[in-house]
Amino acid sequence: MKVVVTGVSGKMGRIVARELAGAGHRVVGIDVRPWPDPPPGIEVVLADIRKRPAEDVFRRERPDALVHMATVTYLTHGREARSRINLVGTQAVLEHAHTHGVGRVIFVGRHTYYGAAPDAPLYHTEEDPPLAVHTYPELADLVAADLYAASALWRHPEIDTCILRIVYVLGPSGHGPLASYLSARRVPTVLGYDPLFQVMHERDAARAVASALEHGLRGVFNVSGPAPIPLSVLIEEAGRPAVPVPEPILPRLLGRFGFSRLPRGAVVHLQHPVVVDGRRFRDATGFRYEYDLPETIAAFRGAFPPEGAAT
Repeated sequence: MKVVVTGVSGKMGRIVARELAGAGHRVVGIDVRPWPDPPPGIEVVLADIRKRPAEDVFRRERPDALVHMATVTYLTHGREARSRINLVGTQAVLEHAHTHGVGRVIFVGRHTYYGAAPDAPLYHTEEDPPLAVHTYPELADLVAADLYAASALWRHPEIDTCILRIVYVLGPSGHGPLASYLSARRVPTVLGYDPLFQVMHERDAARAVASALEHGLRGVFNVSGPAPIPLSVLIEEAGRPAVPVPEPILPRLLGRFGFSRLPRGAVVHLQHPVVVDGRRFRDATGFRYEYDLPETIAAFRGAFPPEGAAT
């Protein structure tokens, strides 16, 4: 298949593009960031997904599928920029897919869509509502993009649209909020809390995206890997120093004194778990993760050794 991948020059975008190219697909990536010398089978077009040159890619290439990964988080963009990229960008590329006859669309989302709360179910299914808009305001634009992508299931029934809500990824690229959280000199936790965290290797996440594409999935699917583990165990295995802080004080320390840079809304995720049930995806694709948790954490720790560790 010929596949357009938005956000292709990002760390996770490159991993997914390589996975698709390795499976024999031709990848045409769209990103405002360059990717010098991409591997064979991958072409990169420098364009903003909200602008005309991005639509020209769809018009010229007539792709069979779209993998939309051009979303951003608080790590790199402020609130207004996030809204323009995440929601407006998603609207734009999905309309391009409809206009130019794309048959399959995959929106790569996040399991944090469901939000963390003391009264939330332990395992979220795909039907659960998005509590994140209330508990974690910095995720509101990503939740809106996810919901907009899901609305394409009835707005454009001729397209097989698939929304993947993938758990935290970890690996040698250092991609994502969890890697950023664990990379700080001091890793904060909330005193008295030790929530479960669900983590999978970044390459397994890329394999899941490729599997969804190859199976022509339609609908919403949670994607998970190994069983969840307590946050304290995750931090310890990553070789980081956990610093328990009383909840009222923690927001004032974030991003200061060597503590992880997190938005205030993220504190609730250090108190309550966001764990998803991934059975629907496994049943539909036969997907099985290749990297267990020790291997996943070791891959991250090897690329980002703890401060003072021998290299």
